Amino acid sequence: MENPIKNKSFEFAIRIVNLYKYLSNEKQEYVLSRQLLRSGTSIGANVSEAQRGQSKPDFVSKMSIALKEANETEYWIRLLYKTEYLDESQFNSLYKDVDELISLLMSICKTTNKNLNKK
Repeated sequence: MENPIKNKSFEFAIRIVNLYKYLSNEKQEYVLSRQLLRSGTSIGANVSEAQRGQSKPDFVSKMSIALKEANETEYWIRLLYKTEYLDESQFNSLYKDVDELISLLMSICKTTNKNLNKK
C-alpha cells in the first residue's frame, strides 16, 4: 500500500544524507551538518516507528516527534543558507520538501487528534 508520508520522509532522508556528505566533504562543515543529519533522518525514522505504533496515542506521539524534527530540520536548512553553505537553488529545493513534510505531519497529527477526541 502506498504511504505518502513514509515515502516522502524516506526520500527526504536520502537527500539529507547526501547533503551531509556534500557539506562535510566539499565545504568542510561538520557541526551544523551533523545536526541537520540527525534531525533530517529522524523524521522518517519516527514516521516509520509510528506505523507500528502500539496504540493511536502512540501513533500521534511518534508523528508529533517527527513534526518537531521536521521543524528543527527547517531551522538548520535556513541557517545553512544564511551562512552561505547552501546556495539559493539548494535552499529552495530543500525548503520546499521540508515545508511539505511539515504540512503533511501537521495535518496527520491534527486529524488523528480530532478523531481520538471524538471517542
